[in-house]
Amino acid sequence: MPASINASFEGTAAAFQTSLSNEPLLILAALITVYIVLGVLYESYIHPITIISTLPSAGVGALLALIITRVEFSVIALIGIILLIGIVQKNAIMMIDFALQAERDEGKPAEAAIFQACLLRFRPIIMTTMAALLGGLPLALGGGVGAELRMPLGVTIVGGLILSQMLTLFTTPVVYLYFDKLANYLKRAPLARPTNSIRFSAD
Repeated sequence: MPASINASFEGTAAAFQTSLSNEPLLILAALITVYIVLGVLYESYIHPITIISTLPSAGVGALLALIITRVEFSVIALIGIILLIGIVQKNAIMMIDFALQAERDEGKPAEAAIFQACLLRFRPIIMTTMAALLGGLPLALGGGVGAELRMPLGVTIVGGLILSQMLTLFTTPVVYLYFDKLANYLKRAPLARPTNSIRFSAD
């Protein structure tokens, strides 16, 4: 081919390529929005990070599911990952909200509060996760006209929920305790004060 000839996508293919280039910005904007909302809700800079810490497992699960099923990462798959941001964070929100309430109202230590939250919130977490997972199975396994459009959405939801559900029930309490210790340490940290002083005496 002569060096003066350039190949590029046009039309629908060019629009699709442009949309793919904006995916990282969309995910980052979603994370920033979630952090701001959770920070206002809990009046804390640290606990929203505990909730957001559940997202990596969901993202890894979604990508692994796409790789195993040999489905391309398309805009529809991106929509599924954005849906996972809300569905997966629900597990951490239910546990952390209950633990914070137990600490403030009942005066329980962080370990006892998060342990009780895990026990009492386990059933609703499993119920809502299974409802979303079973709702995504027809999209992932269904056939017929338009199945190639629905499949990435179902695969990302099912894969992300399976892996995140297996991990977040164990990792969220650990992250909560570590960040709770960090918050208490920052509250107790004394302000830096000058230790040397100059005294003047009048003779």
